[in-house]
Amino acid sequence: MKRLTIRARLTLVHGGLLLLAGVVLLGVTYVLVDQRMRQPLAGVKTQITTTNPFSRLPGPGEADQVRVLIQEAQDEAKRTALESLLTQGGVALLLISAIALGFGWLIAGRALQPLHQITGTARRIAAAGAAGRGLHERIALRGPRDEVQELADTFDLMLERLDRSFDGQRRFVANASHELRTPLALNRSLLEVAMSRPGASAELRQLGETLLAINERHERLIDGLLTLADSEQQVVDRTPVDLAEIARHVLDQAAGTPELTVRRQLASAATAGDPVLLERLTQNLVENAVRHNLPAGGEVDVSTGLVNGWVTLVVVNTGPVVPSYEIETIFQPFRRLRHDRLAGPRGSAGRGGADDRAGAGRGFGLGLSIVRAVAQAHGGAVHAYPRNGGGLVVTVTLPPLGAIVPAQPVRTLPTVTHGGQA
Repeated sequence: MKRLTIRARLTLVHGGLLLLAGVVLLGVTYVLVDQRMRQPLAGVKTQITTTNPFSRLPGPGEADQVRVLIQEAQDEAKRTALESLLTQGGVALLLISAIALGFGWLIAGRALQPLHQITGTARRIAAAGAAGRGLHERIALRGPRDEVQELADTFDLMLERLDRSFDGQRRFVANASHELRTPLALNRSLLEVAMSRPGASAELRQLGETLLAINERHERLIDGLLTLADSEQQVVDRTPVDLAEIARHVLDQAAGTPELTVRRQLASAATAGDPVLLERLTQNLVENAVRHNLPAGGEVDVSTGLVNGWVTLVVVNTGPVVPSYEIETIFQPFRRLRHDRLAGPRGSAGRGGADDRAGAGRGFGLGLSIVRAVAQAHGGAVHAYPRNGGGLVVTVTLPPLGAIVPAQPVRTLPTVTHGGQA
């Protein structure tokens, strides 16, 4: 009965109670009729004497015979009446119960109508987007002050608080984007102007280049933080894109890395989403694979395609061995593996995790955090595991084009194996 809907359960309870009351009433009626018909038939002897054509009283033997006949007639009449009561009463009870179930279904649906209104509002808000769009709508249920009215008012209060929270978050991101990027852009302009003066000394130029590098690092940090904040919201406006084309574009831009072999197997992988975020996802994976590789003789494999109905992007890179218990660390913001934790199979100790595996090119620990956030915002997931012989295998799985994306990001998806990880 737990699998039935509330409406079905209310209908069954209504019909069951009516059926139980009818059975009790029928049983009481049966007992009363049975008790009533056990009383002797008065006046039967007088009736028999009056209707006797010989106008004489029966003898002793005949009286016993008459009493037996009267008793048999009484028992037959009693049995017939009780059978008729049970049969006709049972049929009437079943008919009334069926009608009661129908009326109970209608009444239960009418009683649950406010809950349907609450559910419909919640679905419209969810369809409007998980990023806070559509939270201005309210249920505004009208009716008596009962439990359902209190539920609707509580839901409206929750929506109001969520709406204020999302508005505050959007304002913060917009203000942070302006307030943080503007001073850095101004600093970069001043440094470039100072360095471009004809009389600038070599020390000034060297100091300017150092400050420009620091300024650029801060710009990349702010850009990563803002991207992470934006990508943690589910994508609403989706555009058909081919992950193979995005990967090809990113790899073409990253081409020319010395002493690094980059292989690609880019089969069509059509999905739907934000092209800018998906390009950032692919770019972060490729940059991590290139930056965190060994300084000489490293390899990077990038492949796209469909596996078990899911769009996949697999990036494999060589390098020192990454312990499996450290895999989750590389997906956390500002978390990187230390250099002294890992030692490469070729004598290198320069790999310390997804964002700290090459000393001079260290990042901020946001690369794979952004990758996971973008994938989950598109209804997908990211899996990583150590590559046999050293290195890392990162697999991104996304829903195919035309698939229904759930309202909440999918946290667990089937793990996709990569044939080139040996």
